[in-house]
Amino acid sequence: MKNIIILISVFIGATTYAKAQFVVTDPTNLASGILNSANEIVQTSNTVSNVVKNFNEVKKVYEQGKEYYDKLKAINNLIKDARKVQQTVLLVGDVSEMYVHNFGKMLNDPNFNTQELTAIANGYSALLTESTELLKELKQIVSTTNLSLNDKERMDVIDRVYKEVKEYHNLVRYYTNKNISVSYLRAKKQNNTERVLQLYGTSNQKYW
Repeated sequence: MKNIIILISVFIGATTYAKAQFVVTDPTNLASGILNSANEIVQTSNTVSNVVKNFNEVKKVYEQGKEYYDKLKAINNLIKDARKVQQTVLLVGDVSEMYVHNFGKMLNDPNFNTQELTAIANGYSALLTESTELLKELKQIVSTTNLSLNDKERMDVIDRVYKEVKEYHNLVRYYTNKNISVSYLRAKKQNNTERVLQLYGTSNQKYW
């Protein structure tokens, strides 16, 4: 039970860590806030200006939590079980970062129209939903009020959640690269690939 208490104190509640010395935001609330803002794009964005406006709200929520994610990355003196929880939370943060970073570029990509941008946002929203739900499950599992599981059962669930979040993390990366590849192929037909390369960079070019 000692390990579980450490997990809760470091990651799930608003508290401080002995050597990190910073206040922790509830990661489930942060992820849910990003998701809710992302859903606004899908539900209300029928013009480019609305898409941009709603995306700026997503970006604002993410940037408010970026300090938390950055400081969480810096903690390296954790027990093995706690590190798995840390990695799970950071993977969800990275999913949000991939969305914010890449969709922001897609908004400036002339190879996508408003309907396509909304469809892309819908795909990201679906992947964010699954990642956020898994994070909520993680919070419930490590809660001290959940007395039906022993430590081994809790850690088995944490391992499963970590693996599933990692799968969604990989799916978001794949989804992002596939969308960029659509833009690249369209630009190639127009003999204008340089603009796409400048917009997205060349690090993921092997997927195109």
